[in-house]
Amino acid sequence: MSEIKVQPYIPDEDYDNPAMVTDFYEFSMANCLFLHGFRDSVMVFDMFFRENPDRGGFSIACGQDKLVKFLLNYHFNEQDLIWLRSKGMSEEFCEYLRTYRWKGDMYALREGTVCYPQVPMVRIECDMVGAILIETYLLQTMNFHSLIATKATKISGLSTHTPRNVMEFGTRRAQGESAGNDGAYAAVLGGCVGTANCLAEMKYGPEVKAVGTIAHSFIEFYPSEYEAFQAYAETYPENVSLLLDTYNIFESGLPNLIKLDDWLISKYPDDPNKRVKSARIDSGDLARGYKKLRKALDKAGKSYIKLVASNSLDEKKMADMEIYEGARFDSYGVGEKLITSATSPVFGGVYKLVAVKQPDGSYAPKMKCSDSASKAIIPGKLMAWRVFDEEGKGQCDIIALDHEVIREGEPIEVVNLDPDAFDHVKTIIPVHVEKILIPHILNGQLAIDLPDIRAKKDFIREQLEHRVWESELRPEMPHQHYVDMTRAVAEVRENMYQQLHGGWI
Repeated sequence: MSEIKVQPYIPDEDYDNPAMVTDFYEFSMANCLFLHGFRDSVMVFDMFFRENPDRGGFSIACGQDKLVKFLLNYHFNEQDLIWLRSKGMSEEFCEYLRTYRWKGDMYALREGTVCYPQVPMVRIECDMVGAILIETYLLQTMNFHSLIATKATKISGLSTHTPRNVMEFGTRRAQGESAGNDGAYAAVLGGCVGTANCLAEMKYGPEVKAVGTIAHSFIEFYPSEYEAFQAYAETYPENVSLLLDTYNIFESGLPNLIKLDDWLISKYPDDPNKRVKSARIDSGDLARGYKKLRKALDKAGKSYIKLVASNSLDEKKMADMEIYEGARFDSYGVGEKLITSATSPVFGGVYKLVAVKQPDGSYAPKMKCSDSASKAIIPGKLMAWRVFDEEGKGQCDIIALDHEVIREGEPIEVVNLDPDAFDHVKTIIPVHVEKILIPHILNGQLAIDLPDIRAKKDFIREQLEHRVWESELRPEMPHQHYVDMTRAVAEVRENMYQQLHGGWI
């Protein structure tokens, strides 16, 4: 190890290189392995998770496109190298990073795939540096996007086949700028019709549509509520959406809404598009408010005015209003409960070494198992398959070794990962089977046509409507999707556990 040439590093609050979104131990490990001659060793890592959010029956894998773009642009700048030297990294390692580009393979579930615990979401095969240093960014990206997309399918009603018009209003409650932008994108994939976030539409296009009208401050600014309503209607006569609860919904907001709509009718008698389109309430008993407003507006001949609700909503509150109180708003604005997935704020994806490529081209399995059988990972270079039943719905997922082939119509013996399963080992005959881990990057080159946002939204909807058992979509006590291993995978796992712990899983 040569003497480290330390140049003082000057902090820069405006500096940003995503490659440095890395836990420091990743650099310390990579530098040590580099100096011990393992620069070209090829490692295989799997990213997977152990539990669905909210104890649900499914999750949505999301974030793959952002991860692909990160890996294709992976590099280090001079500023990074100066800082790494100041932190004790070797000169040889830093010089290697100067021209480093990511040349590995990334296999992953297609973005938007319905997914389940233990099944790999992403498989990385790369040289040691490129496999180790990307861990934090990969987990941050996949965990957050998947968390919000999964939550959005529930809040939007997509997962329960009770679709709602939900606008994502959470940017101001998001944990930082990137969470606001990424969360808006993931929420739209999960069924939301728009977002309050302007930058999100600028980044992702009109499918992530920026929406919104007025706040209480706008109404408070004017001498009267009606003057505020009228000013807004004069400016946007074809997009009049009012907020009714600045002062009092029924004593002030509702009478002024009716008065304004009558004024629009008199001013534009031949243009029915220039009318009040909607009214929003953001406080009080929302269900009671809906029923009173709907009745009053219908009685006034204004059934065309739609009603919008906001105020700390989530899927349970909305379902309770709809099912038990008969209050089904035309649209909802959902903020912090969506952008933070407040009822289950962490998607527990992990990134584990599962194999190391040997000089003869074979793969030596690796296993982290700790002292707990439940934490024993599935070792080996793996492939994930999905088996579908006669109706085209996902029956089970099978984790196989990468070289194994599962064929339709041919019996295969599988081992259930659930330790409580009555039939731990069984033989199934797949009616239809698909590989679900597909190549996104091969040898550092893009290997897939990345679909647009509309296609991803349609993909998620099609799965939840036609390719998932209804019992997995139940909000309470859902069926847990069957996840099995091939006999070969199970034997590798059992043998490694026995070697490490002297007993069977």
